[in-house]
Amino acid sequence: MKLKKNLQEIISELKTNEQFKENIVTWETIEEKPAQTVSMPESLHPILSQALNSKGIKELYTHQSTAYKTVMTGRSIVAVTPTASGKTLCYNLPVLQTILQNPNARALYMFPTKALAQDQKSEINEIIQASGVDINSYTYDGDTPAAIRQRVRKAGHVVITNPDMLHSAILPHHTKWVSLFENLKFVVIDELHTYRGVFGSHVANVIRRLKRICRYYGSNPVFICTSATIANPLELAETLTEEKMCLIDNNGAPSGKKHFLFYNPPIVNKPLNIRRSATLEVRKIAGELLKNKIQTIVFARSRVRVEIILTYLQELVKNQLGAKSIMGYRGGYLPTERRKIERGLRSGDIYGVVSTNALELGVDIGQLQVCIMTGYPGTISSAWQQAGRAGRRHGEALVIMVASSSPLDQYIIQNPGYFFSKSPETARINPDNLIILIDHMKCAAYELPFKKEEKFGSVDTEELLEYLTEERILYRNGDKWYWMNDSFPAHNISLRSASQENIVIVDQSDIANVKVIGEMDRFSAMTLLHDEAIYLHQGRQYQVEKLDWDEKKAFVREVDVDYFTDANLAVQLKVLEVDQLTSQTQAEIGFGDVSVRAMATIFKKIKFETHENIGSGPIHLPEEELHTNAAWISLDQSFAEMGQDRLEQGLTGAAHALNHIAPLFVMADPQDIHVVPQVKADHNEKPTIFFYDRYPGGIGLSEKIYQGMPEVFEETKKMIEHCQCESGCPSCIGAETINEQSKKDAIKIINVFVKFSGSVDKGSVKSVLEK
Repeated sequence: MKLKKNLQEIISELKTNEQFKENIVTWETIEEKPAQTVSMPESLHPILSQALNSKGIKELYTHQSTAYKTVMTGRSIVAVTPTASGKTLCYNLPVLQTILQNPNARALYMFPTKALAQDQKSEINEIIQASGVDINSYTYDGDTPAAIRQRVRKAGHVVITNPDMLHSAILPHHTKWVSLFENLKFVVIDELHTYRGVFGSHVANVIRRLKRICRYYGSNPVFICTSATIANPLELAETLTEEKMCLIDNNGAPSGKKHFLFYNPPIVNKPLNIRRSATLEVRKIAGELLKNKIQTIVFARSRVRVEIILTYLQELVKNQLGAKSIMGYRGGYLPTERRKIERGLRSGDIYGVVSTNALELGVDIGQLQVCIMTGYPGTISSAWQQAGRAGRRHGEALVIMVASSSPLDQYIIQNPGYFFSKSPETARINPDNLIILIDHMKCAAYELPFKKEEKFGSVDTEELLEYLTEERILYRNGDKWYWMNDSFPAHNISLRSASQENIVIVDQSDIANVKVIGEMDRFSAMTLLHDEAIYLHQGRQYQVEKLDWDEKKAFVREVDVDYFTDANLAVQLKVLEVDQLTSQTQAEIGFGDVSVRAMATIFKKIKFETHENIGSGPIHLPEEELHTNAAWISLDQSFAEMGQDRLEQGLTGAAHALNHIAPLFVMADPQDIHVVPQVKADHNEKPTIFFYDRYPGGIGLSEKIYQGMPEVFEETKKMIEHCQCESGCPSCIGAETINEQSKKDAIKIINVFVKFSGSVDKGSVKSVLEK
C-alpha cells in the first residue's frame, strides 16, 4: 500500500518536480510571526476572565486589548487585522462586560451572511456558557422559528442578524423591538470590507434608518466595525456609519509559515499564446493533494466553474476517498446543505471543498492546509481573504494561484510586485445614489414620519420628500411627511443586487417530488438559466427546460451530458447627459449619464475536457435596461482611413484588454465596471470606448476612470506589448479580433489615449450640462 505524503513532503516535491517547477512564476514564503500579547485588562469582570481562562485564553492580543479599552471609553472603532486573528473578542469582550454591568443593555450584531451569523452565535455562546451567567444571545434571520421570534424581541441581550433582516424585518416593525432600541448600547458590523459598491451603499442607508429609530427611542449606540485588510478602512467605516471612528490595526495575532505560489499553466499554442486550461491544472494539483488526504479548499470565480471542478475531482478520487469527502459550496445551496458542509470540514470528514467566494468570509471551517485559487479572484483583498483560509491557526500552509489565459490573470502573475507590495483595494460606496436613497427614504417614512429640517443623507431631503409627495407615496400634514400606502416598501427593495427580483430554480426530475434547489438574480439568470442551459448543482447537471421570466421560475431536470453552456450578452449604450468633457488633438474624454440595454443573444455548448465548441442556440429573453454613469474616450475622424473592419477590430481588441486592466486601477471587482466599444457612438458619431458602472445610478467607478484615464491606458499598452503572442491572442486583445493587424491596431488606438497629457486636469474640464 502506497504511503500518504504529508504537506512538508509535498512542498519539497514541488520544489524539485521539473514538470511543476517550470510553471511556477513566483514562490513567496511569508515567515511565521509570533504572538504579541498583553495581560487581561484590570477592569475586566472576574467572571469573564475565568471564562476566557477555561478556554485557554490567559492573555489578549495587542489589537484585542486596544479595542476593548477604546470601546469602553464610549468611542466607535474599526479593527483591521488578517483572517483568523481573533477579531471576535474585539467586540464580544466590551459587549459582555457592559451587559454584566448593566443587565438591561442590548447589542445588535450584523454579519453579511447567515452562515457567519450562525458561526459567531456559537462563539459568543461558548463564552456565556463558560461564564455561567444569564445572558441571552439569539440569531434573528429567515430561519428563526416564529415561536422563538417574540422571545428574541423581548429578552435578547445580543441579537445577531444580517443587513437584509435588519432592513426588511426589524426596522419596519420597530414597535415590537422597543426593549432593544431603548437600551441599544452597541452595533457590531463584522466583515466591513464586504460593504462596498451597491450593497454597501444600500447598507449605509439601512444604518441611517437604524440611527433614526435609535434617536426616537433615546439611545445612541457605539459602533464596532471589523474588517479584513483594505486600503481605506477608516474612510469606509465613517462613510457607512456617519460616525467618527478610531482605527485599530496593531495586529498581535500569530501566523504560521505560508508558501504563496503563482502558477502559470504551460502554453499549448505558441502563435496564439493559449495556455492549458486553469481548470484542468487545478484538477491535477488538487487531485494529488486530496489523494494524500491533505485538507484543501479550491476557490473558483463562478458557480459554473465550481461545479465543473467539483465534477472533475469527485470523478478523480471516487475510488480512493468516496465522492462525499469532496463537496461544493456556493450561494444558491439551501441553508441545511451549507451547514452540513461546514460541520464536515471542521470535523475532518470532508477533505476537499470547491467554493465560490461564499467561503471567503470568516466562517469557521477548521484548519485547512492548502488553498488553490482558479484564477485571480478579482481583487487583492479577496485573494488575501482566500489565502487566509489555509493554515488558519498554526503550522505550515500552501497557497497556489493558478492563472487562466485572461489578461487580468496574466498581468497579475507577471507583475508579482503589484500583488505583494500594493496595498489592497479602496472600497467605494455612494450612499447618496438617488435611486438607492429614495428607496430608503420610502422605508424610513414608513417607519417614522419625516419632520421638517430633518436630514437624511447629504442631499436636499425636503426636495426629495416633496417629490415623493407629488408621486402620492407620502402625504404632508403640517411639518411632517407620512407614508400613505398600504404596502410595506422594504419588502420590494433588495440590498444585494441592482435587479430587485430573484429567479427560483425548481427541480422537476421526479414529478412526485418537485422541489426548489436554489435561486439566482435576474441579471445572472439571463446567461445561466435560459432555456436549454446546463445548470450545475453539487456536481449534478440539470438542463433548464423552461425559464418563466414573468413568474420568476426556472424549471430544471437532471441530465448526464459531457458539456456545459456559456452565453453571449449584447450591449447597446446611449449617452443621456454629458457632465464633463475634455478635448485634445485626435481624442476627447467625457463623463456623464448613460442608458445601457443588455440582451442575452446566443449560447454555446462547450465540451468538458477539451473546452471546444460543440453547438449553439438562440436565447429568447427580453432586454434589461440600466441607467448609470460612464466615462468614455472618442477618437477623431482621422482613424476612418483604417477602414471599418480594421477600426472595429482594433477598438474591440483595445476594449477587451481595458476590460481587464481598468478594475485594477479603480480597485474594484471586475464585475462592477464594464467596457464597451462603439465604432460610431450615438451622441458624437465618433469611434468610442465606454467604461460604465454596472449599477443603476452608478457608484463612482467610471468617474475615477475619467480622472485617471492615461494611467489605465499606459498599463494596458504595456500588457499588450509584453504579451508573447505574434498578432494578438485571448490573453491580450481577445479571441474574436485576431488577424495580422489586430495587435498593432489595438496598440495604435491605445497610443492616442496614452498621449493625452497627464491626468485629466480638473481646471480644464468644462461642464456641458445640456441634455
